[in-house]
Amino acid sequence: MKEPFQQTTALTSLALQFADQANRGSNLKAGFTTRRNGVSLAPFSSLNLGFHVPDLAKDVLANRNKLAEDVGIPLDQWAVGEQIHGSALAKVTSNEKGRGTRTHEDAISLVDGLYTDEKDLLLTALYADCVPLYFYAKEAGRVGIAHAGWKGTTKNIAGEMITVWNKDGIKKEDIQVAIGPSIGKCCYEVDEGVINEVRKVTKNSNGLFEEKANGKYQLDLKEVNKDLLLKSGIKQNHIAVSQYCTSCSNLFFSHRSENGKTGRMMGYIGLEEV
Repeated sequence: MKEPFQQTTALTSLALQFADQANRGSNLKAGFTTRRNGVSLAPFSSLNLGFHVPDLAKDVLANRNKLAEDVGIPLDQWAVGEQIHGSALAKVTSNEKGRGTRTHEDAISLVDGLYTDEKDLLLTALYADCVPLYFYAKEAGRVGIAHAGWKGTTKNIAGEMITVWNKDGIKKEDIQVAIGPSIGKCCYEVDEGVINEVRKVTKNSNGLFEEKANGKYQLDLKEVNKDLLLKSGIKQNHIAVSQYCTSCSNLFFSHRSENGKTGRMMGYIGLEEV
């Protein structure tokens, strides 16, 4: 399958193309930022978009304004969640526009997933190895985004989003999902405790990890999320998976490879009013 995140004329981010050409003829804006073309200094050089790391707030704000200009949706129409490595979701309306955009403290509390039915509202989330999950139901006019580290993944935040949408009358066969750039199996070594949680949530975990001679495991977090999405009823040809590893590639920040002293990329998704 073709890499769903592609460089375009935008200097700040890679544009997302969902599987099955779902973007065609739509007013969708979705993508994932790189670490390049910002103003932050090392170790956050240069397009750090996270206020919760010890970067200069003015530089983070400058970077966010740069992204807003690229995307064409101003900061006052963004929404950012707090992100606590859980599985809680929030439905975002115009009342939440601007939450978390200029400080971390006023982000939407205690959530790792956001979704909305409203236009001209950009949902955003921050990453530095964790898995970005993007959700789109074209006919229903709904978009969503989730932050899935190993904790959010094993709490099945992917399945939670599908369940909520389905309860709202959106058919599973109408939902498109993209799994964005994140740490790959090549670089993600975890211990038995994490693997036990993976085993619990997936039931059949064949092919999702490999045991190493040192008693640790190489875990494919993207594939765990894909497995959970398939179990939730999403069609295989409606799931696009990025091949980018944030730890391997110098395009991205990586919490693992940079020992926690690094910046944050941003995933974003929204529908423009036409």
